[in-house]
Amino acid sequence: MEVLDHSLVTVHAGQYAKNGRQDCGDSYFFTSTDDYFICVVADGLGSGKYAHEASQAVCAAVEENKDEDVNQLMERANQSLLKKRGAAVAIIKIDYAARRVTYSCVGNIRFYFYSEAGKLTYPLPVTGYLSGRPQQYKTQSFEYEDGASFLIHSDGLQITRVRPLLQSGRSIDYISTYLDSIVSDSDDTTFIIGRLP
Repeated sequence: MEVLDHSLVTVHAGQYAKNGRQDCGDSYFFTSTDDYFICVVADGLGSGKYAHEASQAVCAAVEENKDEDVNQLMERANQSLLKKRGAAVAIIKIDYAARRVTYSCVGNIRFYFYSEAGKLTYPLPVTGYLSGRPQQYKTQSFEYEDGASFLIHSDGLQITRVRPLLQSGRSIDYISTYLDSIVSDSDDTTFIIGRLP
């Protein structure tokens, strides 16, 4: 479990390879500056070495260019996959001063954002995957308030009731422990759970 404990965001991440293999086909990167939080999850097609290579290329491209906007980062991610196996990719950027979340996704990665007032936002991704070919991105943006929580996960995690899980009475420790307990080894799995104080 990887933990980020920043004054403006707390994040826990879990990652598990299919059937306990050495190479996980999923990769992720996240960090927080004093201005923004950035997160990318990439799910390489299939599993094993080449899926891992593809998803790692995406995360490296985002990490190297993290100050750019989400549309630019999606294009960087797409270009990183030229001559590699494709990947489902989701990028989230949270601007603390503007109190704004910007999100873009191509492929089967799920993102939920829950406000303390009880509103659950679930932006729909674009179907398909990135592979270096020209691609349309659907980037969405919305404002948030204090006490919001978010969850992003690859399709290896099967979860049906997200709203009660993200309610503010539940700690990030509790949520990440619960998610850890329901992971199956039948697919590569990544989840990232966070809270904005």
